[in-house]
Amino acid sequence: MNYFTKLPAILLLADGTVFYGKAAGKMGTTTGEICFNTGMTGYQEIFTDPSYFGQIMVTTNAHIGNYGIANEEVESGRIQIAGLVCKNYNIAYSRKQADESIQDYFQEQNIVGISDIDTRQLVRHIRDKGAMNAIISSEILDLDELKAKLDLVPSMDGLELSSQVSTTETYTFGSEDAPYRVAVLDLGVKKNILRNFDSREVYAKVFPAKTTYAEMEKDFAPTGYFISNGPGDPAAMPYAVETVKEILAADKPMFGICLGHQLLALANDIPTQKMFNGHRGLNHPVKNIIINHCEVTSQNHGFGVVPEAVRASDKVEITHVNLNDQSIEGIRVKGKKAFSVQYHPESSPGPHDSRYLFDDFIKSMK
Repeated sequence: MNYFTKLPAILLLADGTVFYGKAAGKMGTTTGEICFNTGMTGYQEIFTDPSYFGQIMVTTNAHIGNYGIANEEVESGRIQIAGLVCKNYNIAYSRKQADESIQDYFQEQNIVGISDIDTRQLVRHIRDKGAMNAIISSEILDLDELKAKLDLVPSMDGLELSSQVSTTETYTFGSEDAPYRVAVLDLGVKKNILRNFDSREVYAKVFPAKTTYAEMEKDFAPTGYFISNGPGDPAAMPYAVETVKEILAADKPMFGICLGHQLLALANDIPTQKMFNGHRGLNHPVKNIIINHCEVTSQNHGFGVVPEAVRASDKVEITHVNLNDQSIEGIRVKGKKAFSVQYHPESSPGPHDSRYLFDDFIKSMK
């Protein structure tokens, strides 16, 4: 596609709402659950976050692509979003560190998008109606044909996706001489989590999603265990819940982020639920109720733990609460060195208020 020729494209939502815009990225068709991120920067990190696998991303910032693409600013080995919806798709970019344009990047990785639509109207609609499936196409402009394709897309509720984004082979990150050894259960881990471990003298070994506790213990004999973020429905992952239960039974230090938080809850008989919209952005206020401290957090999740079940549990205690909706943002297991948070302390992109959680994990392994 010529950079200066914008061809028509259509966004169709599952409730029948239609938006007409211009093609962005590769010409084609894509489907997924539509969601929005309110961050004002960090689009490349968002694109490559495995937690967004299977989702069409609406960016609320008016300009996307304006500072280009830098090869070092990725959170995984590829773009993970199913498609992009934005207002202004900026192919021309201005930044010395950038390696290529967003258009080249999307074409190389076969990502379909749509631009030049009223994203404020779209986000207000999703906010009011809730998360739903959607289809983008720049090759099919017949609404009946698009609707037929969209009807075949499964709901995110009940989908197990982590095994599709996890590493297929174990690998290490950091110095082998580091004093701490952490086994990382990769359910969609972000690279900046591993960088945060490395900067704290941790030698990490990353294991595929369905690796058992016994296999990790025998292979690596770690000081502690980390359960990563990732996509999909945590209730559809009995294999990971069992692994977390075994780590708890062995009384090993454990830290979970996002999906890891939900799995820690499930391992303690606390159910999870699909949220109406979820939390996705860089400015969510969370209160650490243990130290009475507020932090601005980076978040990305469409599922959460059931608040009433957490409050009724005699196995865990609440450590963090969302100040917008009072959802549970952090728990720790009573009598264990195991804790988790729903948000992203590695915050790439986002504020660094929550990096102390990595330090807390290190202290638990001493």
